Amino acid sequence: MRKKPRFHSLKKLKVRQDMSRWTLYSIAQLKRPDLGRTFFQQKWTAKADTRAYHGEQIREKKWARQFKRSIPAVVSMDHKYLARHDGSEQAAGRGAGADAQERARTPPMTPYMQMTYYPTERRLDTAVFRALFASSVRQARQFCVHGLVKVNGKKMPYPGYLLNPGDMFQVEPSSVMFATGAPKERSSTARRVAKERAAQRAEQREASGGQTPRQHPEAPLAPARGDEPSPAELKRQLQSMMDSVDGVLAEDVGAKDKQKFRAFRQTIKSALALWRSASPESLSTLDAQFDFLKTQLAGRSAPAPSTHTSSATEAPTPLFSADDERKMRRAFDKLRLEAEHASAWNSRNAAAPYATPWRPRDYMSAFAFIPRYLEVNQNVCAAVYLRHPVARPGLAEVPTPFHIETGQLAFNWYLRRR
Repeated sequence: MRKKPRFHSLKKLKVRQDMSRWTLYSIAQLKRPDLGRTFFQQKWTAKADTRAYHGEQIREKKWARQFKRSIPAVVSMDHKYLARHDGSEQAAGRGAGADAQERARTPPMTPYMQMTYYPTERRLDTAVFRALFASSVRQARQFCVHGLVKVNGKKMPYPGYLLNPGDMFQVEPSSVMFATGAPKERSSTARRVAKERAAQRAEQREASGGQTPRQHPEAPLAPARGDEPSPAELKRQLQSMMDSVDGVLAEDVGAKDKQKFRAFRQTIKSALALWRSASPESLSTLDAQFDFLKTQLAGRSAPAPSTHTSSATEAPTPLFSADDERKMRRAFDKLRLEAEHASAWNSRNAAAPYATPWRPRDYMSAFAFIPRYLEVNQNVCAAVYLRHPVARPGLAEVPTPFHIETGQLAFNWYLRRR
């Protein structure tokens, strides 16, 4: 029994309908058809390459029944020219040399045969993939079978459903986030690198005597290593900062100073409640504000130099100027808005099947293309199938990575078999 080839093989490259690094590499290696072979071999190779991309989830016999030799196309008409002339001027002076004069540049040719696989674009699973609601056409097919796709408000479990112009299809937003978000389980190389970094952090903790950063109020906030601290470390740093503020409030400070530090402690408490979504930038902002408060408090409590006027008669100087208060208020509002935004939809969620906070899937940007015959709304994960794809002068609306000659050879292969 012959061994079945891999879906993504580097020995025999095939372009697939998915957002992966293998497909990106296969597209980069595409070449023109080898015209030195026989015509039958050229058509066979073109058919095999294009079928690996267009409707590879469809059986060959089913696709052969869907194939149509008539291809929809439109011709661009110049409305200004049609309004001025009735067509008789094209025959004026024919035979007298008028038709041999230099004419305007002809429009580009219409690539009809690039539209060979336009019937597959009507399929529901292909439309879901084209609308960027799935990372591959096979995943879009799985969404349909699992009942996660609706057409005109009704559940449609058939991935081969042929859309009609005006049909609206919608996919479950959580499934779209799972399909287009970064995977939770990284590759073996990424797991190995993460394990090595964890071992390095363990060695650094052993070398420092088992002390965690920010155990002392005067210790620097930034971690000793260069990589980003984990949320658990940020939580410990926020807790140590809270202890430092409590220590300052326990001292004999003025009422106005206590108000400032209590407001700052409330800000830390709000950030501590959302420690899973905390960022090092927000933490560094809090640390800078705490140092600023301590500096102002130290300047406030320092003895004033002796002068000829009594200190009791002098007016007390404010702890903060008006500009400082406005800056701190803006910083507090920024931290509050960041915390609210992080807790809205892009917060850490251990139960989510994708990596959180959400970020786009790797290699997705290279395939982020929506065809003209779809109108997509990413806010509600819905799209409208406007019309069937057509061929225009110089443009075929069926997205394909293959050369125009490859499309011609594939069309001729199926044309012969009809």
